[in-house]
Amino acid sequence: MNADERQHQIVALARRQGEVDVAKLAAELSVSAETIRRDLRLLEKHGLLRRTHGGAYPVETAKFETDLAMRTTRGVPEKRRIAAAAVGLIGDAETIFIDEGFTPQLIAEALPIDRPLTVVTASLNTAAWLSTNSPATVLLLGGRVRGRTLATVDHWASSMLAGFVLDLAFVGANGISREVGLTTPDPAVADVKARAVRAARRRIFVGMHTKFGVRTFCRFAEISDFESLVTDTGLPASEAHRYSRLGPQVIRV
Repeated sequence: MNADERQHQIVALARRQGEVDVAKLAAELSVSAETIRRDLRLLEKHGLLRRTHGGAYPVETAKFETDLAMRTTRGVPEKRRIAAAAVGLIGDAETIFIDEGFTPQLIAEALPIDRPLTVVTASLNTAAWLSTNSPATVLLLGGRVRGRTLATVDHWASSMLAGFVLDLAFVGANGISREVGLTTPDPAVADVKARAVRAARRRIFVGMHTKFGVRTFCRFAEISDFESLVTDTGLPASEAHRYSRLGPQVIRV
């Protein structure tokens, strides 16, 4: 197996498993750990993987996006803390957009139940949970359902959002960087997110530290569009300060 074939296999394994480990890769591919580390450095340079201590995880691209099932198994304690901190920022908002994805779904589950709320969402899971477990009025955006995330997209969803004036939007992203802003791999998803950003008076980004410094295919918002970025303590304080200089407060939990 040459280097190109080995690196292709490493990316395939990372995308299938959600992450890879240097020692396990070295044993499986019959090469040294240092060879694997060189491969990971090169793959990170090409924007396909992000390295961690002892391994790497896949970066989402126009051709690859994790599904909802995988997202529900990674970083769940951190995502719950992010969701709780985000809900603490609701203030006097009564009309709220909740984005697709697992962390936004956790926000829905943490919403207060002692006040009237209207929630607009593209997420089937979020709409179903709120309809069963919350007194909130739930508006599910229409459109084509993406099997990967169980969320609606295309012109039906976008046109519905265009008719709303919302107090607050909780928005996620596949990538957020100081250079290009917030991005997602799918143009249809990007359009729904962009419409939500435009419709809302206040916007809060929610996402793991692994989203930071990542760029994917479609840009839908600037960092300065957001009043707050809520993430976990895996984002270094120095990097959080750099993002805060672009406008939003950065909350690490």
